[in-house]
Amino acid sequence: MTKNVFDDPRITAVGLLVEAHAGLSTRFATQYEENGLSAVEFEVLTRLARSPGNQLRMTDLAAQTSLSTSGVTRVVDRMERDGLLCRRACPSDRRSSYAVVTRSGLDRLNETLPGHLKIIEQWFTGQLEPQELEALLHALRKVRDAVHPGAIAGSQAADTGDEETADSEHSVVRSGRRR
Repeated sequence: MTKNVFDDPRITAVGLLVEAHAGLSTRFATQYEENGLSAVEFEVLTRLARSPGNQLRMTDLAAQTSLSTSGVTRVVDRMERDGLLCRRACPSDRRSSYAVVTRSGLDRLNETLPGHLKIIEQWFTGQLEPQELEALLHALRKVRDAVHPGAIAGSQAADTGDEETADSEHSVVRSGRRR
């Protein structure tokens, strides 16, 4: 008897990942809307708030998100118009600029985070034992680094080689600082 190719655990693994992502994304989207943000705006604010100086070069922001460089430009334009971000010229490279979270952007993120963390706890991390979560984080970093090596571009970890610094799931944004 031949094995059914559709029972392959690789297909199951990817299918479960996609289903979990879709379920979480749906729950997050509603919560973001309640706080006047889109999913991509929340991602941009979070990436910037978790970066040294609450800023990233535009190219590094594109590398860390699912956006193209032109997509990042459009999102940053909109968020700058809404007062959530500003641009700052790069002192060492006139062709580059930084996206920087404003006080208003940090305030909006801090208003959004409690509900976001509640959803994460209820539907994701709270479903796992501490050792399961640790193993999952390790495995997800390995996969992320293989398929998206630019994910920490421009972060302190990329500068120091310390993955935990830039990718700490336990950091909380308070007054624009990682804790």
